Amino acid sequence: MLATDAGPYLFWITSRAAGTAALLLSSLTVCVGLLMGGRILKGRRPELRVTHEALSLAALAALAIHGLSLLGDSYLHPSLADVAIPFVGGYETLWTSTGIIAFWMLLVLGLSYYARVRIGVHRWRKLHSLAALAWLLGLVHSLGEGTDAGQAWFLAMIAVAVVPALVLLVIRLAHARAVPRSPLPAARPGVAR
Repeated sequence: MLATDAGPYLFWITSRAAGTAALLLSSLTVCVGLLMGGRILKGRRPELRVTHEALSLAALAALAIHGLSLLGDSYLHPSLADVAIPFVGGYETLWTSTGIIAFWMLLVLGLSYYARVRIGVHRWRKLHSLAALAWLLGLVHSLGEGTDAGQAWFLAMIAVAVVPALVLLVIRLAHARAVPRSPLPAARPGVAR
């Protein structure tokens, strides 16, 4: 049996595993979210909402572990600012910053669910549609900076997790463009809009 001392690499391995888990979880979250909001599935939405929420929170937890575990990495020695603020760190600045921006977007958009009544449900839905963009930024981060980005197993895993979400996103965008927007009702005299 071959055994190695994982001690010096423990934080990096943890970050790598959490990043991979976050990509899988966020891809599933996007799939469920697009199925909920689209015309593909009818009914069963309350069950999907609970699944979507659980996956979202799990993805956010995995993302937090992904970034924070790097604070213990003995090779990079990043500061909290390096892993939390875009364009501060010196390691792979563009790719790292893309991931940081994706995380903050997903955090704000994910947690905005709990404030949707205050935001207004219509406004919240428009805001929440940016979650797909945040997910795409996370995918770009994974492919640009990920240690395993060029490995066949990683690309196969990405394809299995990401292609369904991309297909659903394309269907949603195509449907949104095909459906004409209804005009606003005419204003009543003396009533400002």
